[in-house]
Amino acid sequence: MQTFAAIDIGSNSCRLKIGRVVQHRLRIVHEDREVTRLGGSVFETGIVSPEAMAATLRTLKRFHKAVQLHGTDKVRAVATSAMRDARNSRAFQAWVRDETGWDVEIISGLEEGRLIHRGVVENEPGAGGRCVLVDVGGGSCEITLSEHKRMHETISLPLGAVRLTQEFVRSDVPGKDEVRRLRQFIDRELRRARRRIHPDGVRLVIGTSGTAAALSDAGRAWSKRRGGKGSGAKELIPTGTVRRLTSKLTKMKMGERSAVPGIGPKRSEIIVAGAHVFAEILEGFGLPGFRYSPMGLRDGILAQMLAEQDSRASVHQEFERERWQAVEEACRRYGTDPRQAEPVRQHAAQMFRNLAAVHELPPEYQTWVEAAALLRDIGKFLNHQGYHRHTQYIIANSELYGFTPQQRVVTSAIARYLGKSRPAPEGRTMRQVPPEEYEHVRRAVVLLRLAVALNQDRASDVLKVRVRVYPKRVLMELLPGRTGAELELWSLRKEAGYFREVFGRDLFVALA
Repeated sequence: MQTFAAIDIGSNSCRLKIGRVVQHRLRIVHEDREVTRLGGSVFETGIVSPEAMAATLRTLKRFHKAVQLHGTDKVRAVATSAMRDARNSRAFQAWVRDETGWDVEIISGLEEGRLIHRGVVENEPGAGGRCVLVDVGGGSCEITLSEHKRMHETISLPLGAVRLTQEFVRSDVPGKDEVRRLRQFIDRELRRARRRIHPDGVRLVIGTSGTAAALSDAGRAWSKRRGGKGSGAKELIPTGTVRRLTSKLTKMKMGERSAVPGIGPKRSEIIVAGAHVFAEILEGFGLPGFRYSPMGLRDGILAQMLAEQDSRASVHQEFERERWQAVEEACRRYGTDPRQAEPVRQHAAQMFRNLAAVHELPPEYQTWVEAAALLRDIGKFLNHQGYHRHTQYIIANSELYGFTPQQRVVTSAIARYLGKSRPAPEGRTMRQVPPEEYEHVRRAVVLLRLAVALNQDRASDVLKVRVRVYPKRVLMELLPGRTGAELELWSLRKEAGYFREVFGRDLFVALA
């Protein structure tokens, strides 16, 4: 049974969740959490303080022991808003790598929203219809509109509880001017969200993260004291209750806030800002209230790890759909019709399968080769001259849902070398590729070059090809269509020298 670990290095706290695969589903075997306030100094000075780094690293080393104890096969550690903003994020990443061996991945706000969404809808009952997800973290706030478990729209805003507390809530009991400035800033940011997210008719709002948990516990306790029946953890906390609770917490001293059920000493320091964000979101979008879910970013990370490793898992199809939807959207954004590139993708997939004994690439490289096949011409949007370079830059720096930054770099490198250039370690593109992936990229480039050679200005007459693999050579037989195959025959023979250089076998091409 495979075991995965997801680590969420947030601006306020670090979280660990370890899951074991049982019958194509994840069973959680360990969880841990620690408030480290990594973003506390970032939002004031732009850098992570040595003290915050040290505190976070102590927690990560504890997580490392738990990961080893549970025999984890794969670990994915991601960092969010604080690391996105910090000028010294690379120093922190290097420190973590030295102490734990983990490569911390800094994800964008939109990727954070996507993973939170997937973690919630895969695990939370009732999230299969039309709903809004709200995650108020330490540095950012993600708002997502979901329909039938599919992300319809998402936005990431700089409305984290730690960030806003550092910026606006300077007093133990904030004054009227502090509260006014805080609410004005929240309203300004939410106007951006309201232009993109239209939750008409939504009755279910799911709140995640520590602020939502604290408001949920405090709201239920307050309702019970006021003579209500109280409610279970899954019941709705009405918008009116959130607003009244926010007003009450704003007037309390820190000691009083920490005594409120569900808040505690550390949350009391940032709950005022977080509560105002929640209240403004619920009121601004005309939402009835929210229900707390303990699911979040780390659950989405685990779900993606499962999807990538187990094609029989139910979440696999959803992740694959999201990936290809993102690729096709990028094609259209940059003026490329994915339908015209589809024959190249099909041939790239065929080359990957038929030449598996030759290229010996990891199975996941089929996805990167196919994605590069569809995206290979998007650089023409900027300039036809040198468009392969532009293509590489766009892929590596675009938001492609379902692709990690490293996966985008690998895909961009495969798409880069379709002209006269060849991958070289000293080249600008290959310097971005992890050293252990260099040879994989070289081999993947050859497969895509073959797929492109098989599609020389063909309209609807897609060429068929048979591939035969022998110990010292590879034979490709072309089945000519209505328009023949002379141009493809010539193009493939031009690739024979590079094929021999990379794979050490001769490539023979003939008409069947």
